[in-house]
Amino acid sequence: MPASTSSPTPVRSIVSVLLCFLAAVLEGFDIQALGVAAPRMAPELALGAAQMGWLFAIGSIGILFGASIGGRVADRYGRKPAFLGAVAVFGAFTLLMSVLSSFEGLFVARLIAGLGFGAALPNMMALATEISPPTRRAMTTAAMFCGLPVGGALCASVTQWLPVGFDWRVLFQIGGILPLLLVPAIAIWMIETYRPSSPERPSSKKSISTSTLMQALFGEGRAVPTLLIWSILAPTMLVLYLILNWLPTLVASKGLAVSIAPLASMWFNLGGVVGALLLAPFVDRYGFRVPITLGFAGLVLALVGLSVAATETHILALSAISGLLLMGSNYSLYAVAAACYPTESRGTGSGAAVAVGRVGSVVGPLFAGALLARGVSAETVILWLAPAAALAAFATWALGRSRGVALVDP
Repeated sequence: MPASTSSPTPVRSIVSVLLCFLAAVLEGFDIQALGVAAPRMAPELALGAAQMGWLFAIGSIGILFGASIGGRVADRYGRKPAFLGAVAVFGAFTLLMSVLSSFEGLFVARLIAGLGFGAALPNMMALATEISPPTRRAMTTAAMFCGLPVGGALCASVTQWLPVGFDWRVLFQIGGILPLLLVPAIAIWMIETYRPSSPERPSSKKSISTSTLMQALFGEGRAVPTLLIWSILAPTMLVLYLILNWLPTLVASKGLAVSIAPLASMWFNLGGVVGALLLAPFVDRYGFRVPITLGFAGLVLALVGLSVAATETHILALSAISGLLLMGSNYSLYAVAAACYPTESRGTGSGAAVAVGRVGSVVGPLFAGALLARGVSAETVILWLAPAAALAAFATWALGRSRGVALVDP
């Protein structure tokens, strides 16, 4: 019979949350690294807009499959080994990108790094749910996932500290070495929140190894919540990854100085940190429906404003506001998604949510790359993201109204 481990002490819980936060920081750094490096990397390696679009997209494709695999592995063998392996994979293959020069080699390395990115995410979602009481669930999840925008902002800010004309490869070197250094700390100090009692000989009880994937996702009244969660994450991940990957290039296309482009990414990510920490307490106290719906509705207006902004001040401010509303809403939603599933299938449910969301993250960079290659303006690309945010707002409201959703609502 699958079993959770004994209740951890508060200190060990805090250490585990910190380790997940640090892993998220490094994952955010690595995801952002390609977008920040792109303005220097593409001309040096003679990569066109369509090829860069595929490099951005293939990482998201890797995340899609990695989330599906990583969640099921965690339900089968435990959260800790799945998470540790994920961090090692994305660190090693991000480092490998610093020594590659062909499109084909970069493509494969980014794909495998994406598998590691994806496998880490559902384990963080599950651990946050299993380590915290319902009254702190959104805050714990938000605190962990704040590492992603912190890492993204750190990646963008590194470009301001390095000498003018720095080698873009240093971003992948930093992003590869640091996760590999974190792996031993995870192995030693991270707690295990869920470990099946006998993964080699699973019992006949309801566990992910004996129940079907369809039952785990749609059984026992979970069909409507599952479909609505997917309807929120797919469009918001489209918006998020298009901005993460293309914002520096889009800003540069407005005719501003090249040095301004990374700052837009930095402020977008810092806004995400502020948004997550501001929104999560409201979600824990009042439920998710109103705060997250308003967050996505506000994002519609922010994206419209960003599409027409022309000055440095307006672009940086609206980048920060967009990050605040988008990531602040999404990270609290991760707590909702994980809490929708029972412990023995939480990794699978969380992984499926991440995977479906990454369909949007694959479409986003390819969409932008194709439009820019055809001469569509940067303003139009950003403006066309507003309907996706509107869809997320509607689906969030519907999720809060659906019957049987006993998640983080009081």
